[in-house]
Amino acid sequence: MLNVITTNIHQDEIDCSIDCSVDTVHQLIFDELRQSTRAAEQNSRDVTARIVAEVTRICAESKRIQSSGEIDSWSITLARHRLKQCLKYYQLGSHRGRVELHSTLSAVIYRYITPPQVQSSYQARLNLIEDFLQGFYIESLNAFRRESQLPPTYCPRSLLELAEYMAFSERYGKRRIPLPGRRSQQLIILRAQTFSQQQPPETLVDMEQAAEGSSGDSDQVRSGAPLQQVRERMVAQEPELTEDTLRHTVVAELMTYLEERQQRDCADYFALRLQDLPANEIEAILGLTSRQRDYLQQRFKYHLIRFALSHQWELVHQWLEADLERNLGLTPQQWDVLQTNLSHTQAEMLQLKQKGTSEGAIAQSLGCSVTQVQKQWSKLLEQAWEIRNSLVSGAGSSGDE
Repeated sequence: MLNVITTNIHQDEIDCSIDCSVDTVHQLIFDELRQSTRAAEQNSRDVTARIVAEVTRICAESKRIQSSGEIDSWSITLARHRLKQCLKYYQLGSHRGRVELHSTLSAVIYRYITPPQVQSSYQARLNLIEDFLQGFYIESLNAFRRESQLPPTYCPRSLLELAEYMAFSERYGKRRIPLPGRRSQQLIILRAQTFSQQQPPETLVDMEQAAEGSSGDSDQVRSGAPLQQVRERMVAQEPELTEDTLRHTVVAELMTYLEERQQRDCADYFALRLQDLPANEIEAILGLTSRQRDYLQQRFKYHLIRFALSHQWELVHQWLEADLERNLGLTPQQWDVLQTNLSHTQAEMLQLKQKGTSEGAIAQSLGCSVTQVQKQWSKLLEQAWEIRNSLVSGAGSSGDE
């Protein structure tokens, strides 16, 4: 009985905290919309109410936010993040905003939109992206209506409403969906993979043939201009292929490594860094101060080094083109420096590693345990890492990630 009463009191405190923060968040968003847009007052109130409702729902449903004891801070952070996205699309305008959204989402799904067994042309892949995104925009609109409790016939009418919808579509596409094995993936990538798997090979051939001709489509979103921007945004990534596959493997393995060690905050930080977000945006999204973000960064770097020099050293060094077949990425002069600095045990271990000898056999040959072999090998890799970085940069170790 006492537990029930205590739980009810705690819930009442939470509800009160949420109610108190709602007014603050509502006023903050409404004032900013009135100052930064030319939208009608009622239009601003409607958009404000929807943003507040979404933020309130997230704060109420998130166990992490509820247990943090900083619901007000989270509410303001989430609200400002959504407001910033909305104003970004508003300032771009109807046409440029659509181009920006189209380019952003295209860049995310570019590598996932073609079935791996089919080698299609660049233009054919763009056509598939176009077809997929048109369906995805409809899905995101339906999700927006559903989550905002709008009628099934609702469509954005004003520039502010359109900006609100485009900001929602970007967030909706980037939502992380939990997968088996404690993994997660962005929703739009999962949709794109399903879409690609459903495409028969003959469809891709037809698209390639059709791409040779000109299109009479006059719709701005599907015109040559946005496609050119998509190309400019992605063309540098197109030739990667096997290297890109290896990069994705490294990223996935690192995510798994972090989550298996209950370092979910480090995984969140890594996911945001992969999007090239600046430090202030990462702090806002994760609800951290600069000092807290710096501490998280240092903790992430510690685990990254452990991962790269011990847990998955072969995979990481292969990706960096610094595996044993390439003398750990060292030049002949650097390789001589490394060998000069090695102990007798390390030198023998290196020779056995180059022959492909297992860790168990190396341990037996050196008269030590497998754990000791792993530690010594990590130290050797770290020595090679330092030599490679110091002689390349001429400045020793760097504070950059």
